[in-house]
Formats: sequence, C-alpha cells, structure tokens
Amino acid sequence: MAVYAYPLLIKQLLVTPIAQASQNEIVYRGQVRYGYPALKDRIGRLGSALTALGVKPGETVAVMDWDSHRYLEAFFAVPMLGAVLQTVNIRLSPEQIIYTLNHARADIVLCNVEFLPLLQAIRGQLSTVRKCVCLSDDGTIPGDFPWDGEYEALLSAGDPAHDFPDFDENTRATTFYTTGTTGLPKGVYFSHRQIVLHTLALLANLGMGAGGQSFSRDDVYMPITPMFHVHAWGVPYVATLAGMKQVYPGRYTPDALVGLYTGEKVTFSHCVPTIMQMMLGCPQAQEVDFTGWKVIIGGSALPRRWHGRRWRAASRSSPAMACPRPGRCSARHCSRPNWRMARVMSTRGCWPGCRRRWSICASSMPRWSNSRATASRPARSSPARPG
Repeated sequence: MAVYAYPLLIKQLLVTPIAQASQNEIVYRGQVRYGYPALKDRIGRLGSALTALGVKPGETVAVMDWDSHRYLEAFFAVPMLGAVLQTVNIRLSPEQIIYTLNHARADIVLCNVEFLPLLQAIRGQLSTVRKCVCLSDDGTIPGDFPWDGEYEALLSAGDPAHDFPDFDENTRATTFYTTGTTGLPKGVYFSHRQIVLHTLALLANLGMGAGGQSFSRDDVYMPITPMFHVHAWGVPYVATLAGMKQVYPGRYTPDALVGLYTGEKVTFSHCVPTIMQMMLGCPQAQEVDFTGWKVIIGGSALPRRWHGRRWRAASRSSPAMACPRPGRCSARHCSRPNWRMARVMSTRGCWPGCRRRWSICASSMPRWSNSRATASRPARSSPARPG
C-alpha cells in the first residue's frame, strides 16, 4: 500500500481551531465580531465568490486594504483556490503600485474604498486586471467607478461549503514586493509548504518563551504590522492555527489602537518602533496601564531614549524576547535591576554585534522572482525575512 503524502497546504491550518471548536472571536475595529465557525464559512463563501468571478488556479488576486477581517479571509481563501494572493503595499508610489500589479499579472483587485482615488488614477494602466471588487465597511459602493461587485454582497451569494481541492504543496500561494529602495520593487513569493512550515516554526518559537513571554491560545492578538508586509510577519496564520482571539484595527490611528487595546484586552502585538512611539505618545495612552502587553519589535532596535520609566513599565513584565546573552550584553538597559529577568530585544539584536535572529526553518524561506516564468533563488533581502 502506498503511503499518502500529506500535502502541507494552507487549508490544513484551519483544521485545528475548527476541530477544537474555539470559542474565541475575530474582531474588526469593534464593528465586526464573529467566531471561528463563521470564519470558516466566510472563507468558503469568498472562495465560491472568487470562483464565480472567474478566478482559476495560478491566477493572481490582489488586495488593497488595511488590516481587517477581510484580509484574514483572503489570506486563506485565495491560496486555497490554487490562486496567488498579492498583498499590495499601498505605501508605494502610484507608479510602483502600477509596476507591481502588472508584474504580478494581477487578474482581480479587491480594493478598500479609501483607495478608490488611487485605483481610479491607475486603472487605465493596469494591463492584466479584469475585475475590481469593492471593500466597504458600511456596504456603500461609490458609484463613480465600474465595480464588479461589493465584498459582503458577493459573500452573501457564495457557498460556505465551497470545496477547496488538494494540489501540490509547492504551488505558489502569495506574492508581494519590496519597497524599491534600490531600483524597481523586487517580487517575492511563498509556496503553501513554506507558509505552513513557517507557521509551525514560529508557533514553536513563540510558544517556548519563559514565563509571561510566550504566545498562547489564551492571548488576545492584535497586529500592528501591516498585513501587506510579509503577511504581518506570518503571525495571523499562527493565531488562526491556535484559535486565538484576533483583533484587526483597520487603518492605524493612535487613539483607535489604544481603544482596541483596552476594550478588547489585547495581550500580544508586533510592530516597528515608530508605530510604538506613535501609539504610546498619544493623549489617550497616558492613563492606560500597558503592563503585561507582549510586543515583538522589529525593523530596527529600540531607541535608547525609550529605556526610561514609562517603557519599562509597559514592557518589563512580559517582553517579547529575552536577551540571549545577559552576561555579555553591552546595552545600557541590560545592567538595570528591573531588566535582569526580562530584557526586550528587537529582531536585529539587543547589543552591538549581537547575532541573535529568529530561528526559521530553511525550507520555509521565501523566494525571489524576477518574473513568473523564471527560476527562483533564496531570498536574501531583509524585506523578505518573515522575522
């Protein structure tokens, strides 16, 4: 009897939270709230709706949205069809967005109404886009653009039991582009196998933290890293696999982030120092107790000026990571008594010369792609590193 080769497909990440009947919720800005059974149904409906729009395996579906429940649903439904999810970096220039959409040969664009002026300006230069779907928080469809449907209306007509087939785990699942600081943006893609392995590796890494540093299914997760940026570092896939409560903030505004933190009792996030500074510096945050909030800081090291009283209060009880070499660390904060048991470390190391990095399975790394037809090679640039 032949042994069945179990394919590492993204749809397998939904098996555990559904089988364990997770009672946690998916929350969007406090406006939308539903459980994991509804998430599974909505993923099925989205897959059905995209199929009805003509999406076929291998085609590309681009998303232009803020961090939302819709984005999470697309993280699953699009690759589960055998199609490719393109997470569009809406912070690029219009010329670069045109380039990335054309280079990825996007067939369908799911676009938030906030980006309609941008889409209107570039629509005539998108050589492969056939259809555009409107993403609206209130269901209102602007009438000055030829939409091919509204997201929630399409889901209402979709089949929650849509059948997602098995296929080769090395099939391309997602694609995105660097910021183009050295010429044109460079394309990167992940296969299903790479995303599943990265999810398992990240889950094991985060789950092994000492004391209050670990990431468990009892945490409340809110990303503050854009979902178009390397899948929000891959953490939404981890949170879904574990059946955690997930809070998606939409557009990042300091007051909204602080309000969701307090209202939804957020315990785990990740971001760059700039976003953290923006959030902690707003008036609404001055009377909020951030004790117990676990945050992964990446992109750059924490500024030394943050090693004051307020940041220690926010971080010392449950930092994201512990200093790998407390006895040899030369960072000034590591010598302070309050930091001996728990020291914050960014993904670039907490001391000059520190080589600590995320432990990532080699086979889960992304691949560069100069075109859809050319051979690929392992990514080496920092924007492509999930950590």
